[in-house]
Amino acid sequence: MIYLLLLEVSDVRFSQIINIKQILMKKNAFFAASLLMGLAAQAQTVDDPVLMHVNGSPVTRSEFEYSFNKNNADGVLDKKDVADYVQLFVDFKMKVEAAKDAGYDTLTAIRRELNGYREEMVLPTLVDSGYIERVARETYDNTAKRFDGQDLLTASHILIMMRQNATPEQQTTAKARIDSIYQALLAGADFAELAQKYSDDKGSARQGGKLPQFGKGMMVPKFEAAAYALQAGEMSKPVESDYGWHIIKMHERHPFESYEYHHDKIIQFLEQRGVKEASANALVDSLAKQEGVERNVIINRYYDELMSKDLDSKYLAQEYYDGTLMYEISKNEVWEPAAKDEVGMTQYFMENRSKYTWDEPHYRGIVIHAKDKKVLKLAQKLTKGVPEADWAKTIVTALNNDSVKVVRVEQLGVFSQGDNKAIDMLVFKSKKDYKPMKDYPITGVVGKKLKQPETYMDVRGQLATDYQQMREKQWVEGLRKRYTYDVNEAVLNTVNKH
Repeated sequence: MIYLLLLEVSDVRFSQIINIKQILMKKNAFFAASLLMGLAAQAQTVDDPVLMHVNGSPVTRSEFEYSFNKNNADGVLDKKDVADYVQLFVDFKMKVEAAKDAGYDTLTAIRRELNGYREEMVLPTLVDSGYIERVARETYDNTAKRFDGQDLLTASHILIMMRQNATPEQQTTAKARIDSIYQALLAGADFAELAQKYSDDKGSARQGGKLPQFGKGMMVPKFEAAAYALQAGEMSKPVESDYGWHIIKMHERHPFESYEYHHDKIIQFLEQRGVKEASANALVDSLAKQEGVERNVIINRYYDELMSKDLDSKYLAQEYYDGTLMYEISKNEVWEPAAKDEVGMTQYFMENRSKYTWDEPHYRGIVIHAKDKKVLKLAQKLTKGVPEADWAKTIVTALNNDSVKVVRVEQLGVFSQGDNKAIDMLVFKSKKDYKPMKDYPITGVVGKKLKQPETYMDVRGQLATDYQQMREKQWVEGLRKRYTYDVNEAVLNTVNKH
């Protein structure tokens, strides 16, 4: 069978291929949590009443059911009942409305992403089997032409490497080695065992000298000529090539098989190279050229057809659109501002100090790994009068240079017992064995032991999350005052019951 990695693919515009991403709304953690689950395709029915309006925009029962069922499928940890999910869904839609009002859907970057997503949905539906067959046949014909009717060979070899600029002594040594191996083989030694032990081609040596199947033009000329001179079961005398000396053992030779014989493997090979996407792109480009329109016109036409026929695709596309807008506005209105609001987090910590307590002491500081005790003392001294956040940089800048590294410093952190072995030993007096860092045998710390958090920085991870959630809650409360919504309770009661 053809060694597929050697197949040639010519005149195929694979540069047009776009990488089809998994259809997941990765940005939106809330609505993307269970997209991989998927849903069975739902048939569009005439009986699909409007369940709610958000800022005047209607939401049908089927759209709500799609989202609710997906995010409450088996395996989802935080499942909601329908009533609770309504509130989450309304909040989500209000964020989308706020994004549209702010013009996020008109931003170039957002439009580019959404248009790209349309292509991702459409292209898999436009795969051209005829195009793929033509490329497969062309691939086979090009490969067969290159082999020029010659047999395909399966062989093993033993290589004693010799550089082209080898000295006379090195040449004599290499020839003596290959002759010795050859004589051993003539005396009945096992070829595979000698290949494993002596061959300088370590890749094939691990396989007893066996090479991948090859044909005309795939090996250096002298090696190829010697190989084609052998019949199955025969072994060559030592053969010199550009790489050194070889002994070749022929296992099998047979004619190049038919297209039908190789068809499935060629198709598999081409699919790994993206031929399906290439076929869809070729079709879109061909239609655009025939009609004299831009590529996106063709994409949009097929997209609209897909949306009208496939309810799952329609709501998945709507979810991606909404999720993209929700992500961008949430990032700009809440997440990034909250993460940068040092004053706000400080105030939040002071107002909610009772929420952030420890059962055991912690240590806020750095760990210093030094070449000797003198370096450690100097490093510790350098921290005097310097803000904690600058300790590590100050020490490293002052004591290390490009050629000499006398100290390594672990960044400032807040540690509980068990977080850091050096701090466990030096601060919490743990009796567990501590092994100093290689090349830095002296270890010390600079910092402060705390019974309870002193500032929000001591509990920044949890506090930042809480503060962001508080800011988001305030933002949503503002949106609920800004936008109206209504829910048809009669329709709500029929969710998943019709």
